[in-house]
Amino acid sequence: MTESVPVSDIARLVGDPSRANFLLALGDGRALPAGELAASAGVSASTASAHLAAMTQAGLLTCIRQGRHRYYRIASPQVADMLEAIMVVASASAPPTRSHVDPALQRARTCYKHLAGRLGVAMCDAMRAAGQIELADDTARITATGLALLDTLGLDAGRFRKHPWSRVCLVDWSERREHLAGPLGNAMHKRLLELGWVRAHLDSRAISVTRAGERGFRSTFGIDVALIAAHQPDTAAAGARSGSLTVT
Repeated sequence: MTESVPVSDIARLVGDPSRANFLLALGDGRALPAGELAASAGVSASTASAHLAAMTQAGLLTCIRQGRHRYYRIASPQVADMLEAIMVVASASAPPTRSHVDPALQRARTCYKHLAGRLGVAMCDAMRAAGQIELADDTARITATGLALLDTLGLDAGRFRKHPWSRVCLVDWSERREHLAGPLGNAMHKRLLELGWVRAHLDSRAISVTRAGERGFRSTFGIDVALIAAHQPDTAAAGARSGSLTVT
């Protein structure tokens, strides 16, 4: 069989533990220096350099040069989607009696440039229940009610009036539910950061919700953030499927 796409080469690159750690560290869309990536994977600078060069050549990463420094980031949303899909499969194969998910990451985290985890799933559920988005397969259509929500949040809704379509990640790897991605998910995450509702962690993809965010999520989306935070990782996925744990 002729392989037009070197699938095995990509799988080999992603399958190496050090390179997988690089992708996980870059999963929130940030650009990081080689030294920081080497430290995250516990490898030497020379080993990290060789790995990063191979991943850049394969199109998994992009190298950004600033003076004498080089920064690396995930090359495209497709690479981020691939990483998320692998994590879904990996989490499904974990023993059912043990949780390998960091509770902070399960509560709220970034998935490339948008929100995921229980908070991301809850926000998607709330917007769908309020008729602000309509989901079909991996697509979210923003309704007139949704455009009004964007105006309320101080987002430029004009771009979405012209193109009212965005994407969803069909399966959140910890919650096994969909969350908003694409232009709408990215824009909302950026705006929530600007409003001070959420705060990124410097050394993790985890997201913290501020006091202002607790009030904002409750009044705008009907989401009880305290209820999300209180649930245990082993029971969260079942609760998210029922919708009874995250949206009030």
